[in-house]
Amino acid sequence: MYQVDVESGLCKQAEFIESPNYDERPQGSRPELIVIHGISLPPKQFGGDAITQLFTNRLNPEEDPYFEKIHGLKVSAHALIRRNGQLIQYVPFHFRAWHAGLSYFEGRERCNDFSIGIELEGTDETCYTSSQYHTLSDLIKGLWQAYPELKSNPVVGHSDIAPGRKTDPGAYFQWASLERMLEESSKKV
Repeated sequence: MYQVDVESGLCKQAEFIESPNYDERPQGSRPELIVIHGISLPPKQFGGDAITQLFTNRLNPEEDPYFEKIHGLKVSAHALIRRNGQLIQYVPFHFRAWHAGLSYFEGRERCNDFSIGIELEGTDETCYTSSQYHTLSDLIKGLWQAYPELKSNPVVGHSDIAPGRKTDPGAYFQWASLERMLEESSKKV
């Protein structure tokens, strides 16, 4: 299980690269929901620094035609899990990252206000790696320990909170495998 320091909002096992794209959560708001996303930049390509460049407002529009369309976006996620399982954190978990956009969960709008966004490097058309599932499971367990409110809600996909607008993490995301990994760890505790 990864360790999340509640005071700093940082995961001790993550590489921290600060994004400027975050702000305070509304007063009285705490993380209550975990949202899983999928991302690849350029689309359908893995590796490289483009995701970090996007989340830190350093994406060069001349490096790829797709970047011309998105280089001005001010977006972020709390964390990214690379294909090899490497964990990068961009926003402390107690702050509001800009990952969900127009969204709602159980009648509540503006999911950024009360959620944690975790990006997995991948696409809707590819399987995620075993390393990613292990890192994701360990991170979720650490988040549950740091923010017990998270455990009262299911882990959801971006597509669940923005249906019709978003499709990630996609049909290849193995929800049942993640659930088993989380249940197995609960039995050991």
